[in-house]
Amino acid sequence: MAALRVPLVDLQAQYRSLKPEIMEAFGEVLDEMQLFLGPRTRAFEQQFASYCECLYGVGVSSGTDALVLALRACDIGPGDEVITVSNTFIATVEAIAMVGARPVFVDVDPITYLMDWRQLEGVLSEHTKAILPVHLYGHAAEMGPIMEFARAHDLRVIEDASQAHGATYNGRRVGSFGDVGCFSLYYSKNLGAFGEAGICTTNNEELAERLRMVRDHGSRVRYQHEVIGGNYRLDELQAAVLLLKMPYLEQWNQARQQHARFYTERLGDIVAQVPQFRPWATHVYCYYVVQVEGRDEFRMSLEHEGIGTNVHYPVPLHLQPACAKYGYTRGMLPVTEAASERIVSLPMYPELTAEQLELVVMTVQKALLAGAHQA
Repeated sequence: MAALRVPLVDLQAQYRSLKPEIMEAFGEVLDEMQLFLGPRTRAFEQQFASYCECLYGVGVSSGTDALVLALRACDIGPGDEVITVSNTFIATVEAIAMVGARPVFVDVDPITYLMDWRQLEGVLSEHTKAILPVHLYGHAAEMGPIMEFARAHDLRVIEDASQAHGATYNGRRVGSFGDVGCFSLYYSKNLGAFGEAGICTTNNEELAERLRMVRDHGSRVRYQHEVIGGNYRLDELQAAVLLLKMPYLEQWNQARQQHARFYTERLGDIVAQVPQFRPWATHVYCYYVVQVEGRDEFRMSLEHEGIGTNVHYPVPLHLQPACAKYGYTRGMLPVTEAASERIVSLPMYPELTAEQLELVVMTVQKALLAGAHQA
């Protein structure tokens, strides 16, 4: 009998549970052959927007493209500065660079790894045009003071909610606070397509119209191009999958939260730090991120036992070669830098079984105890 393995994410498990409905939905799309900007895209846009307590949803081709389109819709471009964080996936900064603006980094809270809004004042300049907070790992950023600061200084707010589908701040869904909310629907996210997809949410009708134009070659009417846009459309096959998955999102998030509680109860006294959430937020655990000493040896030990891990993210963006031109050096964001050396993500997906969860916990305990003895 093969030894039980626990991957970081098991995409097959979710697919198997939905396969008949998915294949039927694909068949309907292919029979109709309206392959983009069709009825399923429109239905998904409305459902997801309503779920996020927003009036408008604009489906796009990826989470990265959602960020680019949001910045463009907010007229952010060359000469502008956008305040964000370095502890995030590079798409956050790529989008800022792609519109010709400059990212300006602030450090993060050491407990949540989220934007420390207290540092906003210190980096504000005459060129600051927007704030781009990231709802990282599934936890909402502290949007109250961020929005107050933005209103006080007439700044746009674009939420990167790519890892936080369904997370809330003071009872309100992320993606509904700023001018635009941006979600990745990458296949491994809480709500994932079968490949690449994304969506923008907004309560501003004018911004929604701009987003729709830019995603479709700058057109409201075919072959009439009001602005230079691009091809950022969500296709109907992906929309069909997302529409089918939407009713399960809350159930899947609750399963993630239940798994996280189990991990935390069993590992809270073992690892250096378990994920924590503030009383004003909910956490939907796109990733379950702990801190450990001797991370590389720890990961190798788990891998040897068939337990998948990852690091989100091992090198902060301000220290990446791609961002060298922005002039940041080691020591400028000490909290981010310290965390990046110890964080590690454990397996997290709704379909984890009790047996798998127990195996992860036991293997973590064994690896850390062995490391302590060696030290």
